[in-house]
Amino acid sequence: MSTDVSADPAVLNLQTYLRIRSVHPNVNYDECLAYLRGQAQQLGLSVQEYTIVPKKPILVMTWTGSDPALPSILLNSHMDVVPVFEKSWKHPPFAAEIEDGVVYGRGAQDMKSVAVQYIEAVRRLKQTGFKPKRTIHLSFVPDEEVGGRQGMGEFVKSEHFRALNVGFSLDEGLASASSEYLVYNAERSIWHISITCPGKSGHGSLLLPDNCGEKVRYIIDKFMDLRQESKKKMEDNPELTAGDVTSVNLTILSGGIQNNVVPEKFVASFDLRLALSVNHQEFENMIKKWCSEAGPGVTYDFDQKDAFVAATPLDNGNPYWLAFKATTDELKLPVKICTFPGGTDSRYIRELNIPALGFTPIINTEPGLHQHNESLKLDVFMRGIQIYEKIIPALANV
Repeated sequence: MSTDVSADPAVLNLQTYLRIRSVHPNVNYDECLAYLRGQAQQLGLSVQEYTIVPKKPILVMTWTGSDPALPSILLNSHMDVVPVFEKSWKHPPFAAEIEDGVVYGRGAQDMKSVAVQYIEAVRRLKQTGFKPKRTIHLSFVPDEEVGGRQGMGEFVKSEHFRALNVGFSLDEGLASASSEYLVYNAERSIWHISITCPGKSGHGSLLLPDNCGEKVRYIIDKFMDLRQESKKKMEDNPELTAGDVTSVNLTILSGGIQNNVVPEKFVASFDLRLALSVNHQEFENMIKKWCSEAGPGVTYDFDQKDAFVAATPLDNGNPYWLAFKATTDELKLPVKICTFPGGTDSRYIRELNIPALGFTPIINTEPGLHQHNESLKLDVFMRGIQIYEKIIPALANV
């Protein structure tokens, strides 16, 4: 029989954070900052706040190590959460109500729970008298849920970030439906692309030449064929995950003003996540070729075009990985290495050639990020604190 931990101070701390409505759009982060400043004061950690982009604050708590000249450890989390459809929730999404040992709230998995696990692990370590060799920074950043470009994306370009002297970063992963802990050492590249297909406008009763509908059909067929290839790869190899293939989704199709008027253009927008094995230049050349084949005047534009970012190596040349893996082995945690299917702030860290891992210590839990009734079992949450209580010292003492 599991112990009721609903009154544990760590759980109450999580509930407090979940009740802050740091929800898109137009997030006001003031309440998050006040909460985090209070936590830092309780922990005896120094605090710095940076606003590189207006209304996009970044807060960093610092636990200075005994050898602060060494590259530091960064424990990163984002303060923002995605919007909710409140009527579809069984509990109010910002009430952090507990039922049958499960807390419900937006951010319960993604990723306020991880932020509180960092805080509570540091609290326990300080209570034991532990002193890290390397300095440990806890960063809390904005706007990850809308791409992070004005949050971590700008922060890593600043002198403030360089002054942190980061040697290794931990950030979010995903909840695991099995008993395996998922560890992410890479991410696919996000490309958001719009294909514009112009044509001759006229009466809907005519078979006009240079037709934008024919052009957009050709483009959609090409992208959907590519989508089928990825689906078949995953069907043929059950070991593959979503992060191992290129995903293709038609997300916006626009054009037309009236049913009996042939429009002058259609625009098809696609969300593409390029697998690590994809050569970016060859892939763009393929898209360029499709546009040429579709007909005269077909063009493409990128709303987002991430560069290729190499995976963090998991070998003997990465001492942080060796410390992480030695700890999970000691704790007898089964670990599965994956490529993250979406995007996290780790990609901005890896772009600087700083090793980074995505890790959310949540197992036997159906992933619920961005879904109705996002929730987390309290015993899993508490176990995650214990895990970080071992991992953080191991990394800090590399």
